[in-house]
Amino acid sequence: MGEGLGRGAVLLGEVQAGAMSDLDMFAHLEQPPETVDFEPTRQAGLDRLAKFVGRAGAHYARQRNYDHGADQRSNVSALSPWIRHRLITEEEVLRECLARHSLSASEKFVQEVFWRTYFKGWLEHHPTVWQSYRVGLSRALDDGTHNADCRAAIEGRTGIDCFDQWARELVETGYLHNHARMWFASIWIFTLRLPWEIGADFFLRHLLDGDPASNTLGWRWVAGLHTKGKTYLARASNIAKYTSGRFNPVGQLSPVSEPLHEAEEHAPIALPAPLPPPESDYLQLVTEEDCMTESVLPHPPIAKLGLLATGERSPLPIGDHASAFANAAVEGTSAGAAIESSWSASIIEAAQAAGTRAVVTSYAPIGPVATALAGTDLTEAGLTLYQVQRRYDTLAWRHSGRGFFGLKKKIPALLRELGLAA
Repeated sequence: MGEGLGRGAVLLGEVQAGAMSDLDMFAHLEQPPETVDFEPTRQAGLDRLAKFVGRAGAHYARQRNYDHGADQRSNVSALSPWIRHRLITEEEVLRECLARHSLSASEKFVQEVFWRTYFKGWLEHHPTVWQSYRVGLSRALDDGTHNADCRAAIEGRTGIDCFDQWARELVETGYLHNHARMWFASIWIFTLRLPWEIGADFFLRHLLDGDPASNTLGWRWVAGLHTKGKTYLARASNIAKYTSGRFNPVGQLSPVSEPLHEAEEHAPIALPAPLPPPESDYLQLVTEEDCMTESVLPHPPIAKLGLLATGERSPLPIGDHASAFANAAVEGTSAGAAIESSWSASIIEAAQAAGTRAVVTSYAPIGPVATALAGTDLTEAGLTLYQVQRRYDTLAWRHSGRGFFGLKKKIPALLRELGLAA
Protein backbone atom coordinates (compact mmCIF):
# COMPACT_ATOMS: atom_id res chain seq x y z
CA MET A 1 0.00 0.00 0.00
CA GLY A 2 2.85 2.48 0.58
CA GLU A 3 4.49 3.95 3.61
CA GLY A 4 1.25 2.90 4.97
CA LEU A 5 -0.29 -0.48 4.28
CA GLY A 6 2.17 -1.43 1.66
CA ARG A 7 5.43 -1.13 3.42
CA GLY A 8 7.13 2.00 2.85
CA ALA A 9 7.39 2.74 -0.42
CA VAL A 10 4.96 0.54 1.04
CA LEU A 11 5.54 -0.82 4.41
CA LEU A 12 3.77 -3.71 6.16
CA GLY A 13 4.64 -4.80 9.64
CA GLU A 14 2.35 -6.36 12.19
CA VAL A 15 2.38 -4.51 15.51
CA GLN A 16 0.74 -6.22 18.43
CA ALA A 17 -0.96 -4.44 21.28
CA GLY A 18 0.70 -4.69 24.65
CA ALA A 19 2.71 -2.96 27.34
CA MET A 20 4.83 0.01 26.31
CA SER A 21 8.51 -0.87 25.87
CA ASP A 22 11.54 1.20 26.82
CA LEU A 23 12.02 2.00 23.14
CA ASP A 24 8.62 3.62 22.66
CA MET A 25 8.19 5.16 26.10
CA PHE A 26 8.80 8.64 24.67
CA ALA A 27 6.51 8.26 21.68
CA HIS A 28 3.50 9.53 23.61
CA LEU A 29 5.13 12.87 24.30
CA GLU A 30 3.77 15.72 22.21
CA GLN A 31 5.30 15.59 18.74
CA PRO A 32 6.54 18.66 16.92
CA PRO A 33 4.31 19.73 14.01
CA GLU A 34 5.69 18.49 10.69
CA THR A 35 3.54 18.33 7.63
CA VAL A 36 4.92 17.07 4.34
CA ASP A 37 4.55 19.00 1.11
CA PHE A 38 4.28 16.28 -1.50
CA GLU A 39 5.61 18.31 -4.40
CA PRO A 40 6.08 15.96 -7.37
CA THR A 41 9.67 16.91 -8.22
CA ARG A 42 13.00 15.19 -7.75
CA GLN A 43 14.33 18.11 -5.76
CA ALA A 44 11.43 17.95 -3.31
CA GLY A 45 12.12 14.24 -2.80
CA LEU A 46 15.81 14.91 -2.17
CA ASP A 47 14.92 17.69 0.26
CA ARG A 48 12.59 15.38 2.20
CA LEU A 49 15.28 12.68 2.27
CA ALA A 50 17.84 15.16 3.62
CA LYS A 51 15.39 16.29 6.30
CA PHE A 52 14.52 12.77 7.42
CA VAL A 53 17.72 10.76 7.07
CA GLY A 54 19.18 11.80 10.41
CA ARG A 55 16.12 10.24 12.08
CA ALA A 56 16.36 6.90 10.22
CA GLY A 57 18.05 5.13 13.13
CA ALA A 58 16.82 4.80 16.72
CA HIS A 59 14.22 7.57 16.34
CA TYR A 60 12.54 5.75 13.47
CA ALA A 61 12.78 2.34 15.14
CA ARG A 62 10.96 3.46 18.27
CA GLN A 63 8.37 5.80 16.75
CA ARG A 64 7.57 4.54 13.27
CA ASN A 65 4.37 2.70 14.30
CA TYR A 66 2.69 5.78 15.79
CA ASP A 67 0.15 7.66 13.74
CA HIS A 68 0.23 11.12 15.31
CA GLY A 69 -1.94 12.66 12.60
CA ALA A 70 -1.45 14.33 9.24
CA ASP A 71 0.31 17.34 10.77
CA GLN A 72 2.91 15.28 12.70
CA ARG A 73 4.98 13.16 10.32
CA SER A 74 8.43 13.55 11.87
CA ASN A 75 8.44 9.87 12.93
CA VAL A 76 8.19 8.46 9.37
CA SER A 77 10.08 9.17 6.18
CA ALA A 78 7.03 9.95 3.98
CA LEU A 79 9.37 9.31 1.03
CA SER A 80 7.14 6.72 -0.62
CA PRO A 81 5.45 8.98 -3.23
CA TRP A 82 8.85 10.00 -4.64
CA ILE A 83 10.23 6.45 -4.48
CA ARG A 84 7.06 5.06 -6.04
CA HIS A 85 7.62 7.16 -9.16
CA ARG A 86 11.38 6.88 -8.84
CA LEU A 87 11.91 10.59 -8.71
CA ILE A 88 14.39 9.35 -6.14
CA THR A 89 15.51 5.73 -6.05
CA GLU A 90 15.79 3.08 -3.38
CA GLU A 91 19.54 3.03 -3.88
CA GLU A 92 19.81 6.77 -3.22
CA VAL A 93 17.75 6.44 -0.05
CA LEU A 94 19.80 3.50 1.21
CA ARG A 95 23.09 5.22 0.37
CA GLU A 96 22.16 8.36 2.31
CA CYS A 97 20.84 6.31 5.22
CA LEU A 98 23.95 4.14 5.51
CA ALA A 99 26.20 7.18 5.24
CA ARG A 100 24.64 8.45 8.48
CA HIS A 101 23.87 5.22 10.36
CA SER A 102 25.26 1.72 10.66
CA LEU A 103 23.18 -1.08 9.19
CA SER A 104 22.37 -2.38 12.67
CA ALA A 105 21.22 1.06 13.85
CA SER A 106 19.04 1.67 10.77
CA GLU A 107 17.92 -1.93 10.29
CA LYS A 108 14.19 -1.22 10.64
CA PHE A 109 14.22 1.54 8.05
CA VAL A 110 16.43 -0.40 5.62
CA GLN A 111 14.08 -3.38 5.85
CA GLU A 112 11.10 -1.14 5.10
CA VAL A 113 12.78 0.04 1.90
CA PHE A 114 13.27 -3.58 0.88
CA TRP A 115 9.65 -4.49 1.63
CA ARG A 116 8.45 -2.57 -1.44
CA THR A 117 11.23 -4.19 -3.44
CA TYR A 118 10.12 -7.60 -2.18
CA PHE A 119 6.47 -7.06 -3.07
CA LYS A 120 7.31 -5.87 -6.58
CA GLY A 121 9.62 -8.83 -7.11
CA TRP A 122 7.12 -11.29 -5.65
CA LEU A 123 4.40 -10.09 -8.03
CA GLU A 124 6.81 -10.47 -10.95
CA HIS A 125 7.17 -14.12 -9.93
CA HIS A 126 3.36 -14.49 -9.53
CA PRO A 127 1.73 -12.34 -12.25
CA THR A 128 -1.61 -14.17 -12.05
CA VAL A 129 -2.24 -12.53 -8.67
CA TRP A 130 -2.64 -9.15 -10.38
CA GLN A 131 -4.88 -10.67 -13.03
CA SER A 132 -6.99 -12.35 -10.34
CA TYR A 133 -7.32 -9.06 -8.44
CA ARG A 134 -8.52 -7.25 -11.55
CA VAL A 135 -11.08 -9.98 -12.30
CA GLY A 136 -12.25 -9.93 -8.68
CA LEU A 137 -12.59 -6.14 -8.73
CA SER A 138 -14.70 -6.22 -11.90
CA ARG A 139 -16.87 -8.98 -10.43
CA ALA A 140 -17.40 -7.10 -7.15
CA LEU A 141 -18.26 -3.85 -8.94
CA ASP A 142 -20.62 -5.56 -11.37
CA ASP A 143 -22.35 -7.51 -8.59
CA GLY A 144 -23.44 -4.32 -6.86
CA THR A 145 -24.48 -6.11 -3.66
CA HIS A 146 -22.17 -4.01 -1.51
CA ASN A 147 -22.36 -0.75 -3.46
CA ALA A 148 -24.17 1.28 -0.81
CA ASP A 149 -21.98 0.00 2.05
CA CYS A 150 -18.78 0.57 0.04
CA ARG A 151 -19.90 4.08 -0.78
CA ALA A 152 -20.53 4.80 2.89
CA ALA A 153 -17.10 3.45 3.80
CA ILE A 154 -15.30 5.42 1.10
CA GLU A 155 -17.13 8.59 2.07
CA GLY A 156 -16.37 8.11 5.77
CA ARG A 157 -19.91 7.44 6.93
CA THR A 158 -19.59 4.13 8.81
CA GLY A 159 -19.85 5.56 12.33
CA ILE A 160 -16.44 4.14 13.24
CA ASP A 161 -14.67 7.41 13.95
CA CYS A 162 -11.08 6.36 13.22
CA PHE A 163 -12.01 4.56 10.01
CA ASP A 164 -14.09 7.49 8.77
CA GLN A 165 -11.29 9.92 9.55
CA TRP A 166 -8.76 7.82 7.61
CA ALA A 167 -11.11 7.57 4.62
CA ARG A 168 -11.44 11.35 4.49
CA GLU A 169 -7.72 11.89 5.09
CA LEU A 170 -6.84 9.61 2.19
CA VAL A 171 -9.10 11.45 -0.25
CA GLU A 172 -8.10 14.89 1.01
CA THR A 173 -4.32 14.33 1.13
CA GLY A 174 -3.46 11.24 -0.93
CA TYR A 175 -1.52 9.76 1.99
CA LEU A 176 -2.03 7.62 5.09
CA HIS A 177 0.37 6.38 7.74
CA ASN A 178 1.36 2.73 7.30
CA HIS A 179 -0.31 1.57 10.48
CA ALA A 180 -3.53 3.39 9.57
CA ARG A 181 -3.56 1.58 6.23
CA MET A 182 -3.32 -1.76 8.02
CA TRP A 183 -6.10 -0.90 10.45
CA PHE A 184 -8.27 0.45 7.65
CA ALA A 185 -7.90 -2.68 5.51
CA SER A 186 -8.61 -4.95 8.47
CA ILE A 187 -11.76 -3.05 9.45
CA TRP A 188 -12.91 -2.99 5.81
CA ILE A 189 -12.52 -6.76 5.45
CA PHE A 190 -13.40 -8.20 8.86
CA THR A 191 -15.68 -5.63 10.52
CA LEU A 192 -17.53 -4.15 7.55
CA ARG A 193 -17.22 -7.40 5.54
CA LEU A 194 -16.76 -5.61 2.23
CA PRO A 195 -14.99 -7.00 -0.87
CA TRP A 196 -11.27 -6.54 -0.34
CA GLU A 197 -10.72 -5.74 -4.02
CA ILE A 198 -12.89 -2.61 -3.82
CA GLY A 199 -10.96 -1.46 -0.76
CA ALA A 200 -7.65 -2.07 -2.51
CA ASP A 201 -8.97 -0.16 -5.52
CA PHE A 202 -9.95 2.76 -3.26
CA PHE A 203 -6.36 2.96 -2.05
CA LEU A 204 -4.85 2.57 -5.51
CA ARG A 205 -7.08 5.35 -6.85
CA HIS A 206 -6.12 7.86 -4.17
CA LEU A 207 -2.66 7.11 -2.81
CA LEU A 208 0.19 9.27 -4.08
CA ASP A 209 2.39 6.21 -3.58
CA GLY A 210 -0.21 3.77 -4.90
CA ASP A 211 1.76 0.80 -6.20
CA PRO A 212 0.09 -2.22 -7.85
CA ALA A 213 2.33 -4.76 -6.11
CA SER A 214 2.57 -3.29 -2.63
CA ASN A 215 -1.08 -2.30 -2.51
CA THR A 216 -2.50 -5.56 -3.86
CA LEU A 217 -0.25 -7.79 -1.78
CA GLY A 218 -0.69 -5.64 1.32
CA TRP A 219 -4.45 -6.06 1.20
CA ARG A 220 -4.05 -9.77 0.47
CA TRP A 221 -1.70 -10.07 3.47
CA VAL A 222 -4.29 -8.51 5.79
CA ALA A 223 -6.99 -10.80 4.36
CA GLY A 224 -4.97 -13.99 4.88
CA LEU A 225 -4.41 -14.62 1.18
CA HIS A 226 -0.75 -13.68 0.79
CA THR A 227 0.50 -15.76 3.70
CA LYS A 228 -2.32 -18.26 3.65
CA GLY A 229 -4.30 -18.34 6.86
CA LYS A 230 -2.34 -15.46 8.48
CA THR A 231 -4.49 -12.36 8.87
CA TYR A 232 -4.06 -8.94 10.47
CA LEU A 233 -6.78 -8.06 12.97
CA ALA A 234 -7.27 -4.42 13.98
CA ARG A 235 -7.81 -4.13 17.73
CA ALA A 236 -9.19 -1.13 19.62
CA SER A 237 -6.37 -1.28 22.19
CA ASN A 238 -3.74 -1.29 19.45
CA ILE A 239 -5.36 1.67 17.71
CA ALA A 240 -5.67 3.60 20.98
CA LYS A 241 -2.02 2.98 21.85
CA TYR A 242 -0.52 3.87 18.47
CA THR A 243 -2.70 6.93 17.91
CA SER A 244 -1.80 8.16 21.42
CA GLY A 245 -5.47 7.99 22.42
CA ARG A 246 -6.84 10.00 19.49
CA PHE A 247 -9.06 7.04 18.64
CA ASN A 248 -10.36 4.14 20.70
CA PRO A 249 -13.09 2.16 18.87
CA VAL A 250 -13.95 -0.13 21.79
CA GLY A 251 -16.82 -2.47 20.95
CA GLN A 252 -16.95 -1.39 17.28
CA LEU A 253 -14.50 -3.83 15.70
CA SER A 254 -14.77 -7.50 14.87
CA PRO A 255 -13.02 -9.63 17.51
CA VAL A 256 -12.12 -12.30 14.91
CA SER A 257 -10.48 -12.32 11.50
CA GLU A 258 -11.49 -15.40 9.56
CA PRO A 259 -9.02 -15.64 6.65
CA LEU A 260 -10.35 -15.33 3.12
CA HIS A 261 -9.80 -18.14 0.63
CA GLU A 262 -9.33 -18.44 -3.12
CA ALA A 263 -9.27 -21.33 -5.55
CA GLU A 264 -6.23 -20.17 -7.56
CA GLU A 265 -2.76 -21.38 -6.63
CA HIS A 266 -0.73 -18.69 -8.49
CA ALA A 267 2.26 -20.84 -9.42
CA PRO A 268 5.55 -18.91 -9.60
CA ILE A 269 7.31 -18.28 -12.90
CA ALA A 270 10.98 -17.74 -13.71
CA LEU A 271 11.98 -14.14 -14.38
CA PRO A 272 13.35 -13.37 -17.86
CA ALA A 273 16.88 -12.06 -18.25
CA PRO A 274 16.91 -8.23 -18.48
CA LEU A 275 17.64 -6.64 -21.85
CA PRO A 276 20.72 -4.45 -22.34
CA PRO A 277 20.05 -0.90 -23.60
CA PRO A 278 20.74 -0.15 -27.28
CA GLU A 279 23.95 1.59 -28.31
CA SER A 280 22.19 3.61 -31.01
CA ASP A 281 20.13 6.77 -30.64
CA TYR A 282 16.76 6.13 -29.02
CA LEU A 283 13.46 7.64 -28.00
CA GLN A 284 13.01 7.50 -24.22
CA LEU A 285 9.58 6.79 -22.75
CA VAL A 286 8.99 8.27 -19.31
CA THR A 287 6.22 6.62 -17.27
CA GLU A 288 5.02 6.93 -13.69
CA GLU A 289 6.86 3.68 -12.93
CA ASP A 290 10.27 5.33 -13.29
CA CYS A 291 10.77 9.00 -14.08
CA MET A 292 14.58 8.80 -13.98
CA THR A 293 15.26 6.13 -16.61
CA GLU A 294 18.24 7.97 -18.10
CA SER A 295 20.22 7.35 -14.92
CA VAL A 296 20.66 3.71 -15.99
CA LEU A 297 21.32 4.34 -19.68
CA PRO A 298 24.74 4.72 -21.35
CA HIS A 299 24.00 8.00 -23.13
CA PRO A 300 21.19 10.60 -23.27
CA PRO A 301 18.13 10.01 -25.48
CA ILE A 302 17.60 11.80 -28.75
CA ALA A 303 14.06 12.62 -27.63
CA LYS A 304 11.64 11.96 -24.75
CA LEU A 305 7.95 11.14 -24.58
CA GLY A 306 5.89 11.08 -21.38
CA LEU A 307 3.20 8.41 -21.02
CA LEU A 308 0.47 8.24 -18.36
CA ALA A 309 -1.41 5.09 -17.38
CA THR A 310 -3.25 6.45 -14.35
CA GLY A 311 -6.56 5.83 -16.12
CA GLU A 312 -5.65 2.15 -16.30
CA ARG A 313 -5.38 1.83 -12.52
CA SER A 314 -9.10 1.37 -12.06
CA PRO A 315 -12.44 1.38 -13.85
CA LEU A 316 -13.41 4.14 -11.38
CA PRO A 317 -12.14 7.75 -11.35
CA ILE A 318 -8.62 8.36 -10.02
CA GLY A 319 -8.26 10.75 -7.09
CA ASP A 320 -7.20 14.30 -7.89
CA HIS A 321 -4.05 14.19 -5.74
CA ALA A 322 -2.80 10.86 -7.10
CA SER A 323 -3.50 11.85 -10.69
CA ALA A 324 -1.90 15.28 -10.32
CA PHE A 325 1.25 13.87 -8.68
CA ALA A 326 1.82 11.23 -11.38
CA ASN A 327 1.05 13.67 -14.17
CA ALA A 328 3.41 16.35 -12.87
CA ALA A 329 6.17 13.81 -12.16
CA VAL A 330 6.04 12.47 -15.72
CA GLU A 331 5.68 15.85 -17.39
CA GLY A 332 8.42 17.38 -15.27
CA THR A 333 10.95 14.72 -16.21
CA SER A 334 9.91 14.27 -19.85
CA ALA A 335 9.82 18.05 -20.47
CA GLY A 336 6.49 17.88 -22.25
CA ALA A 337 2.82 17.04 -21.95
CA ALA A 338 2.17 13.39 -21.08
CA ILE A 339 0.15 11.17 -23.43
CA GLU A 340 -2.81 9.43 -21.79
CA SER A 341 -4.19 7.46 -24.74
CA SER A 342 -3.24 6.20 -28.22
CA TRP A 343 0.19 5.18 -26.98
CA SER A 344 1.14 3.25 -30.14
CA ALA A 345 0.40 6.12 -32.52
CA SER A 346 2.11 8.66 -30.26
CA ILE A 347 5.26 6.54 -29.84
CA ILE A 348 5.51 5.84 -33.57
CA GLU A 349 5.06 9.50 -34.42
CA ALA A 350 7.66 10.63 -31.87
CA ALA A 351 10.19 8.01 -32.99
CA GLN A 352 9.76 8.92 -36.64
CA ALA A 353 10.16 12.61 -35.83
CA ALA A 354 13.37 11.82 -33.95
CA GLY A 355 14.66 9.59 -36.74
CA THR A 356 15.16 6.50 -34.60
CA ARG A 357 13.85 2.94 -34.55
CA ALA A 358 14.87 2.27 -30.93
CA VAL A 359 12.42 2.99 -28.10
CA VAL A 360 13.65 2.67 -24.51
CA THR A 361 11.87 2.75 -21.18
CA SER A 362 12.55 1.53 -17.70
CA TYR A 363 11.27 -1.99 -17.09
CA ALA A 364 7.59 -1.79 -16.20
CA PRO A 365 6.68 -4.19 -13.37
CA ILE A 366 3.29 -5.92 -13.28
CA GLY A 367 0.56 -3.29 -13.30
CA PRO A 368 -1.19 -0.69 -15.48
CA VAL A 369 1.94 0.60 -17.25
CA ALA A 370 3.09 -2.92 -18.15
CA THR A 371 -0.39 -3.72 -19.45
CA ALA A 372 -0.51 -0.55 -21.55
CA LEU A 373 2.98 -1.16 -22.97
CA ALA A 374 2.06 -4.74 -23.86
CA GLY A 375 -0.86 -3.33 -25.83
CA THR A 376 1.32 -1.16 -28.06
CA ASP A 377 1.95 -2.35 -31.59
CA LEU A 378 5.35 -1.00 -32.64
CA THR A 379 6.86 -3.85 -34.64
CA GLU A 380 4.87 -3.17 -37.80
CA ALA A 381 6.32 0.33 -37.78
CA GLY A 382 9.82 -1.13 -37.55
CA LEU A 383 10.37 -0.04 -33.95
CA THR A 384 12.00 -2.07 -31.19
CA LEU A 385 10.99 -1.51 -27.58
CA TYR A 386 13.69 -2.03 -24.95
CA GLN A 387 12.68 -2.25 -21.29
CA VAL A 388 15.83 -1.67 -19.28
CA GLN A 389 15.85 -3.11 -15.77
CA ARG A 390 17.71 -1.46 -12.93
CA ARG A 391 20.46 -3.59 -11.43
CA TYR A 392 18.94 -3.04 -7.99
CA ASP A 393 15.73 -4.75 -9.13
CA THR A 394 17.52 -7.54 -10.96
CA LEU A 395 19.59 -8.45 -7.90
CA ALA A 396 16.81 -8.17 -5.32
CA TRP A 397 13.93 -9.70 -7.28
CA ARG A 398 15.74 -13.00 -7.71
CA HIS A 399 15.38 -13.46 -3.91
CA SER A 400 11.74 -12.31 -3.79
CA GLY A 401 9.83 -15.30 -5.12
CA ARG A 402 8.88 -16.73 -1.73
CA GLY A 403 8.62 -15.18 1.75
CA PHE A 404 10.22 -11.89 2.77
CA PHE A 405 12.75 -13.72 4.95
CA GLY A 406 14.46 -15.02 1.80
CA LEU A 407 15.21 -11.45 0.76
CA LYS A 408 15.75 -10.15 4.29
CA LYS A 409 18.67 -12.49 4.97
CA LYS A 410 20.29 -11.35 1.72
CA ILE A 411 20.13 -7.62 2.53
CA PRO A 412 23.74 -7.28 3.82
CA ALA A 413 25.12 -9.10 0.77
CA LEU A 414 22.92 -7.08 -1.61
CA LEU A 415 24.09 -3.82 -0.06
CA ARG A 416 27.70 -4.87 -0.57
CA GLU A 417 27.03 -6.00 -4.16
CA LEU A 418 25.44 -2.64 -4.89
CA GLY A 419 28.38 -0.80 -3.36
CA LEU A 420 26.22 0.65 -0.59
CA ALA A 421 28.01 -1.01 2.31
CA ALA A 422 31.47 -2.35 3.04
